Amino acid sequence: MTKGKKPTTRAKGAGRKPLYLEVYNAQVTKLGMLGYTDKEMAAFFSVSERTLNAWKGLYPLFMQSLKAGKEVADMEVTASLYQRAVGYSHIETKVFNNQGEILTHDVKKQYPPDPISIQYWLNNRQKEKWRSKVEPAEEAKDMSLTESISKLIDKLPN
Repeated sequence: MTKGKKPTTRAKGAGRKPLYLEVYNAQVTKLGMLGYTDKEMAAFFSVSERTLNAWKGLYPLFMQSLKAGKEVADMEVTASLYQRAVGYSHIETKVFNNQGEILTHDVKKQYPPDPISIQYWLNNRQKEKWRSKVEPAEEAKDMSLTESISKLIDKLPN
């Protein structure tokens, strides 16, 4: 026996091969639509993430199904983010009780544009124009943290 190597009782690659089933194609699409990550999908199928990645290469329909599910989820989130950024409205049915009589009334509910959604959208879609870049002041570049804190404390009102 050579030093440093342990004897093995099985041939290389002789481990149990995970069972892939065609029904996984539909399941992976749904998981993608639900926002599952590859790691979570692997756990769902009771395989390693490495095996899931191997299935992507071995089974083209599996890969297409996974991409389709993720694309649907991404499109829905993008549409929702866009609506939040520009503002939107929808009809909401209000229900009232008037002395035992149930009344309903449709009301148009308005949501104004959300500044955080606008900033996020622009930071990611037009990085050159809207990137949040903080340039440190020239004098602060050469200061230690303690010196910076001391200067800030000095600026505080007594």
